[in-house]
Amino acid sequence: MQPNNSVTEFILLGLTQDPIRQKVVFAIFFIFYVGTVVGNLLIIMTIKFSRTLGSPMYFFLFYLSFDDFCFSTSIAPKLIVDALSSKKIISYNGCLTQVFALHLFGAMEIFVLVLMAVDRYVAICKPLHYPTIMRRQVCIILIIFAWIGSFTHSITQIIMALRLPFCGPNLIDHYCCDLQPLLKLACMDTYVFNLLLVSNSGALCSIGFMFLMISYIVILHSLRNHSAEGRKKALSTCTSHVIVVILSFGPCIFIYARPPIIFSTDKMVEIFYTIGTPFLNPLIYTLRNAEVKNAMGKLWRIRIISDSPR
Repeated sequence: MQPNNSVTEFILLGLTQDPIRQKVVFAIFFIFYVGTVVGNLLIIMTIKFSRTLGSPMYFFLFYLSFDDFCFSTSIAPKLIVDALSSKKIISYNGCLTQVFALHLFGAMEIFVLVLMAVDRYVAICKPLHYPTIMRRQVCIILIIFAWIGSFTHSITQIIMALRLPFCGPNLIDHYCCDLQPLLKLACMDTYVFNLLLVSNSGALCSIGFMFLMISYIVILHSLRNHSAEGRKKALSTCTSHVIVVILSFGPCIFIYARPPIIFSTDKMVEIFYTIGTPFLNPLIYTLRNAEVKNAMGKLWRIRIISDSPR
């Protein structure tokens, strides 16, 4: 896997080199990761076992939470362990694996958010046809295509990474492996690779964001013909989706849809994208969604009653 390559491992510089700040990084991101795992698994289990959350919207929310869990897990544990390590080493193969996982789950989040917008559009703008268009078999097929698209996107990143020759140095000024920091270490002119990165990852983020914004503008425009109660419920759901879209796509566009220019804020923006967003998504969907909160409460009450001594 290492043609024209003298580098077998990389050293990650992480977020900071200061020992005291490293302990702070460990504490903060350990709490964030535990919260991400608990929050997303709670949503997954609630949707899985609740009889009231069987609509396509919650079918897609299930996969969004699963993806957030996997997305954070591909980055956070290594960051947390490295915060207490004097030398943050990652093997060449481990680095490429992290690049693959980062783009696989990052792309999947984009596709799932697009599917959730499609679901809301059909539910609000074509309510009479909703049961037919968004039936269970269609949702499953859409998710399969989303996984295929995400896998295809991620494979293209790995193909680009495999074509990069590394002859030293092997210091990555980042907390994880991604294509941009690897391009800086390559022993070749990476202009074409940077263009490919922008036209691939950058285009995926930008086009996805524009599609979602247009979708929600159309949805909001169509709400004029709904009742006051219907508008309130639809606005509550759409507002949660729009908040998640902005939190996910803002950093994504900033990182990938630009020329290869280094900014001092790059690490902070990407840390928010890879760890902050998966942590916030469950909070947004539970705090603003009465159906999810009620279903969680009902499941917990059933569990407590079943576990109580008779």
